[in-house]
Amino acid sequence: MRLSSIISDRAKSAADKPTVISLGQVWMDIMLDVDEMPQTGDFAVTRNTKPTPGGSYRILDAASRMGVRAQHAGIIGDGIWAMAVRTVLKRAGIEHIGPDLDDVDSGFRLVFKDEEERKTYIAHYGAETLGDEHTFDAIKPASGTVVHISGNTLLNQTAVGLDGFLRRAGTDPKQRDWTLVLNSTNALNQVSDKLIEDLVLARPIWSCNRQEAETLADRMGVHIDDSATMTVGGGFDESMRLLCDELGNALRAPLVVRAGSRGAWVRKPGGDVEHIEGFPTKAVHTRSAGSCHTGVMCAMLAKGWSLADSVRIANAAASLAIQHNDGGVPVCPSYEETMALFEE
Repeated sequence: MRLSSIISDRAKSAADKPTVISLGQVWMDIMLDVDEMPQTGDFAVTRNTKPTPGGSYRILDAASRMGVRAQHAGIIGDGIWAMAVRTVLKRAGIEHIGPDLDDVDSGFRLVFKDEEERKTYIAHYGAETLGDEHTFDAIKPASGTVVHISGNTLLNQTAVGLDGFLRRAGTDPKQRDWTLVLNSTNALNQVSDKLIEDLVLARPIWSCNRQEAETLADRMGVHIDDSATMTVGGGFDESMRLLCDELGNALRAPLVVRAGSRGAWVRKPGGDVEHIEGFPTKAVHTRSAGSCHTGVMCAMLAKGWSLADSVRIANAAASLAIQHNDGGVPVCPSYEETMALFEE
């Protein structure tokens, strides 16, 4: 076989690989363990310090571990923190396909954790937040691609570029040959009414935890009467079913509401709510495995699995991730480990 044929075959194989693109933002978290937070003017020494990537990185890393092509479409700057972001993306096999911004560094957060596991955050926003209406103009998803939107992209000027992408995506998911997934945020009060409207009109697959779902319902004016679930015969399951049903009906779009070890509640337009059980697990840290869940779900959707099966596989991955951590951050398992638990 000629070299040109080999190169052509490899290029075709790469082009056909399932792909997850994130329009989110990546920064560095500097984890600092302290005995207690110092008072103003005092001095403290950290017991342990670890830089770790934050934002959409965990979602892309989880997707990459499932064997799909993971691509970051957000902005990366120019400086010491930007260099760190590029390094961790490369190590994880995540491609950067978004804009580069010269002369402005990427952002970072200082995350202080005391002996009682309480966290204090100090953030410096950088290049990732300085987008404009053209930030995502070059993103044209291929057939079968899953495009992920992170809640943090809704909260700064990069949201202008995101809004432009949503308008180009149209309001009918059936007219798209790719899939849009949005994980929400508790800070929806900081998102403009216009962007909320465009998000709802785009009808993505919404993925959120219970608190985020309740925040979204409140922002949309959806009143959920869960008084019946507060009786002896009611309970958590019925409350989750009601929340998923009422919010999903208002969104007119697929909805996934995560609930940790209990799994997730899923509703598709016009259908009933399905509770997809989680896998028994024992957490070894306090951080949520929600990013792992979302990333794995996106990867399996890109591979052609149904939404229900993608969520079930994501439940398995999250239950494994919560058992292991790197500096207090859940570590997404490999595809083989995830499928072994899924198939038990």
